[in-house]
Amino acid sequence: MALYEHIYLARQDISGQQVDALTAQFKSVIESFGGKVEKVEYWGLRSLAYRIKKNRKAHFSLLNIDAPTAALAEMERQMGINEDVIRFITVRVDALEQGQSAMMRKRDDDDRGRGGRGERAPRRARDETKEIEEANF
Repeated sequence: MALYEHIYLARQDISGQQVDALTAQFKSVIESFGGKVEKVEYWGLRSLAYRIKKNRKAHFSLLNIDAPTAALAEMERQMGINEDVIRFITVRVDALEQGQSAMMRKRDDDDRGRGGRGERAPRRARDETKEIEEANF
């Protein structure tokens, strides 16, 4: 069986519980074909770069899948029919990522207050600034 990373976007106006129900539905499709879902991550309600089907935000979910191609084809067929799913992508990978994905690690960094900007340089005193300006003339 092959390894896949699958991400789908659900409409903004459904609840988190409905997204979990969608994930469970797609997981059962994979398992009915003899595959298994190694990891499920819910990335939350995030803003989109551009509007998709009149939605400015979407619920993002990641599935790491070990399954045959037929299982993926059936899951993608059902996603195409479902009105709550606005986009999806499946990528075949050589190995599944262990631990948290990059999106979840980024969220943890943001929660700590760093925000990815690093440390800020201390402000100079007013006298130091005058000295530097006078030295430049």
